[in-house]
Amino acid sequence: MNKEKKNKKTALAVIGCIVTFIGAVCFFAADWYIKTYGDLGFDSILYTLFNGLGGVQGGLIADFALKALLPAAVFTALAGTLLFISLKRPLKIKLNKEKSIKVFPFNRIVAFVLSVAVFISMTFVAADKVRLFDYLISTTQKTEIYDTVYVDPLKAEIEFPKTKRNLIYIFLESMETTYFGTEQGGALPYNAIPELYTLAKDNVNFSHNSDVGGFLSANGTSWTMGALVAQSSGIPLKIPSNFADNTYGKERFLKGAAGITNLLKREGYYQVLMFGSDAAFANRDRYYLDHGIDEIYDLYTARRDGIIPKDYAVWWGMEDKHLFTYAKSVLSEISKGDKPFAFTTLTVDTHHIDGYKCEYCGSDYEEQYENVMSCSSRQVYEFVEWIKKQPFYENTTVVIAGDHLTMDSGYINRNVDTSYKRHVYNCFINSQATASSTKNRVFTAMDMFPSTLAAMGCEIKGERLGLGTNLFSNVKTLPEEMGYDEFNKEISKNSPHYTVEFMMK
Repeated sequence: MNKEKKNKKTALAVIGCIVTFIGAVCFFAADWYIKTYGDLGFDSILYTLFNGLGGVQGGLIADFALKALLPAAVFTALAGTLLFISLKRPLKIKLNKEKSIKVFPFNRIVAFVLSVAVFISMTFVAADKVRLFDYLISTTQKTEIYDTVYVDPLKAEIEFPKTKRNLIYIFLESMETTYFGTEQGGALPYNAIPELYTLAKDNVNFSHNSDVGGFLSANGTSWTMGALVAQSSGIPLKIPSNFADNTYGKERFLKGAAGITNLLKREGYYQVLMFGSDAAFANRDRYYLDHGIDEIYDLYTARRDGIIPKDYAVWWGMEDKHLFTYAKSVLSEISKGDKPFAFTTLTVDTHHIDGYKCEYCGSDYEEQYENVMSCSSRQVYEFVEWIKKQPFYENTTVVIAGDHLTMDSGYINRNVDTSYKRHVYNCFINSQATASSTKNRVFTAMDMFPSTLAAMGCEIKGERLGLGTNLFSNVKTLPEEMGYDEFNKEISKNSPHYTVEFMMK
C-alpha cells in the first residue's frame, strides 16, 4: 500500500471516530440530562450552554463525566475498533470455489459511511429526547402576546400605600407541593414539609386545589434563572432564535423588561439580594444589577464578612444554615435605614441530586432528599418566626415561593405516581390584600409579580403586569382565560417584540 493511500485510510478512520464520538456524547449527554434534570425543554439547555458553568456544584460535573463522557468514550472505542480495525486475515464468505466476498473488516469508505450513520442516528435520538425539534418548530412560529397582552410595568398605573411596606422574598430551591402527604393534596404517604404546609395554611396560599397547592411550571420558567425572571418581571426567560442576539451575561440582561425591582427602585427602596452560592452563576448578578438591586451578598461576601471561613466551600457554596444566619445579620442592619427595604434570597440545600444533608437534618425518611426537604421546611419556619419577632415585621410583607419543580427526576420516578400533577409552592405572609379566590386557580410563576405588589398594599389598574395577573383580584389569569396548554404554547413561540424590546434595549 502506498503512503498516500495509507494516509487517506488513516484520515477516514480518525474522522469517523471523531464523528462517532460527537454522536455518542450527544446521545449519552441527553440521556444524562433527562435522567438528572427531567424534561425541562430545550431552552433551559441553551441557556446553560450559552452562559457557562462557573459556580456549578462540583458533583454534577463529575456525574456528567462519569455517566455521559465516559460511556461516550467507551462506545467510540468499541465502535471505532469494529468499524476501522485492520486484520491480516480478513473474514470472507465463499460464494463458490473461485469467488469469495470480504465481510470483515469493513472497507474504509463503508466504515466511514457507517460512522456517519451512527452519528446521525444518535444525534437524532438525543435531539428528540431534549425536545430540540419542538423548540425549532416554536421558533418558526410567531406570537403577538407581547404586542397585545403584555403590560409594561413602568407604564402601568400603580399606587403604592402612603407608608411603603418592606418586602422579604424567599425563593425556595425546588420546593413543590408534591412533598405534602396525600391527605394534604401531595404525592407522599406522609407530609415531609409540615412547617411549610402550616405557613401556607395559616396565611395566604394560592392553590390549584381546595387545600394548600401551587402554580404550574410554564415554558421558560422551569429552571432557576427562568423562575427568577418570571416571578420578578412577569415574563418567561426566552433564548433568541438568533443566538447572536443573546446578550445575557454580557452588556445587558433583559434590560428592556422592567420588573418589581425596577418599580421599587423608582419608589426609593433599598434593595438587597442574597445567595449562598456564587451570585455570578447563570448571570444572576447581571440580571439583578441591570434591574435596580443595590447590594448583592453571596458566598464571597460571606467569607469577607466572617459568616464562614475564608476557604469555606460545600455543595454550591455554603449551606442554608449559614445563609439564614447571614440573612438575619443583613436584615437587622438594613432595617435600621431610613428607606423601605426589599430583601430577596434563594435557598440551595434542596438542589438536586438528593440535596445537601447538613447537621440539622434528621433521618426520619429513607430518602435523603426528603430529609433535606424536611430540614429546609424547619429552617424556613424558624427564619419566619425570627422575622415576626423583629421591629420591622409589622410593616413587612413576606413572600415564600419555590423557584421551580425539582429536577431530581430519579427521586420523582421512585416516589411519585406518573399521573400526579406537580405544582410549585407559594405563601404570602402579612399581606395587605384580601384575595377574592385562592382555591382551584390556574396560574404560573409570572402571576407572582403583580400579586407580590398587591400583597404589599399596592393598587394596580387593570390588575396585570407583564404577562402576570394579580391573584388577589377577581381578574382571571391568562392561563385561566386562554387555557394553560394554549398559554404555554403561545409563550413558547418566537417574538420579535421580546427580542427587540426586552433583550436589545
